[in-house]
This record gives sequence, C-alpha cells and structure tokens, in this order.
Amino acid sequence: MGIHRCVKLVNKEKLKDDIFKYSVESEEMCKLAKPGQFLEIKVLKGSEPLLRRPISIYNVDNDKNLLEFIFQVKGKGTIILSEVEVGQEIDIVGPLGNGGFDVKKYNNVAIIGGGIGVFPLYELTKRLGKNGTKNINTYLGFRNKDFVTLENEFSKVSSNLVITTDDGSYKEKGFAINKLKEDIENTLGTENQIDIIFACGPLPMLKAVQQLSIEKNIPCQLSLEEKMACGLGVCLGCAVKLAGTEELQYKHVCKDGPVFWANEVEI
Repeated sequence: MGIHRCVKLVNKEKLKDDIFKYSVESEEMCKLAKPGQFLEIKVLKGSEPLLRRPISIYNVDNDKNLLEFIFQVKGKGTIILSEVEVGQEIDIVGPLGNGGFDVKKYNNVAIIGGGIGVFPLYELTKRLGKNGTKNINTYLGFRNKDFVTLENEFSKVSSNLVITTDDGSYKEKGFAINKLKEDIENTLGTENQIDIIFACGPLPMLKAVQQLSIEKNIPCQLSLEEKMACGLGVCLGCAVKLAGTEELQYKHVCKDGPVFWANEVEI
C-alpha cells in the first residue's frame, strides 16, 4: 500500500514534443519505491477528470530524494499534468503495486521494451547492475527515430544496448524481439546464455515475448499495462486471467501486479 502525499515538482524536462520527465521530491516514496511499481496521480482541474492517472516509476534517486516519472500526453488528464510548473505540488498516491520485478544478481539478463514501455525498465536495469548482475542485455524498440528516447541513459546501465526502429530510420531495422531471438539462439549452451527476460511494452510485443520465453524455457516477467481507475484493486477494472486454471480465476494488474511471471497469466 502506497502513501498519499502532495509533493513538489522540482524539475520538468520535455524529452519529445509530447513526452515529459518529471522529478518530484519525497524521501518517503523514494524509500518505498521498487522497480516495476507505479504512481496514481491526481489530474483534477475543476471537476474533472475525476480519476487519477497511473504512471510508472522511471527512476529513484535516494541521494537527492527524487522520484522521477515519464509520461506521454495522450488525453485530457495528461494535458493537465503537462501544464504543472516547477515549484507547484502534485497529488500522488504511491508507490503502488505488490508485484514488482525480481531484482537480484544474475549472470545474464535480457530486458526488452517497446515505445513508452521502456520507461519503467530503467530503474530495473539500474538496480540489476547495482546488485551485481554480470551482463545486462537491453533491447529497445521504437516506431521511428522521432520516438527514440533514453538511449544515453540506458547505455550507461546496460552491458549491451540494442535500439531498433520499425522503419529502419535509426539503428537496427525491425522489431526488438527479433534481435532478442537471435541472441538467445546464439548464446544457448554458452556461458552467456540468458537466465531471465524482463519485458514491458505494447500487448503484441508482450505476447510474443511470453511465447518465446515458454518455448525456450526461460523465466520471464512481464509488466502489464491496463486502465486502472483506483490503483488499489477495489474497482476490479484491470483483471487479468490466470493461466492453467480450469475455472476462471483472475488477478488484478494494479494490486497483484503490474509485474507477473509469463507462465502465470493469459494475455
């Protein structure tokens, strides 16, 4: 269970025309935050929109007590959020989510993200390195060069960084999962064989990663994105079906996730 605080916006950076990085100050939230968790942010202006917006945690800076998140302007709520200025307060409940990434020491990990799904993978990548993981192989896929973000940031915390664009306008042409497949095949039976896969991104990508992990018998964690009205498991609007159960059984992305083992859920 997260805490409810009104926290000050201390830094605001426009990464792209419609993508912003916010840094808020909260020692309490920084101490609680774990990779894979998210925040429920109030974007009320006047009488609407009533519901908070769920936004993943991008980075935690415990030395400066800064909690950072990145969001893309898509609708009324995020437009209002983008208008907040440095020095003003933001009403946040968080960090939320009981299902986080399995952050410990590994020999070789693969981290794959697509589009805005790359944002919550940065804190994971950083923490894995701090915990002594030997090789961190990161695969980030974008639509085209205009959508590429955080390349420099991920390059500093990854052993190997692969950037792909659908149209080939920047770096490797194609989909990030194709590069991951190649590397899995090339390292099977070697000391660089992948121990675990972490993924966050569009649903088609997550389904493909899930299938790949099951086929190759590689443990895999998926960070799922659903519309979350409450963020606490009360409204039941973000249910995900459990795999391998005869009767219909569900967990909730906000309360039980947002990170699940790939063999645990049907997506």
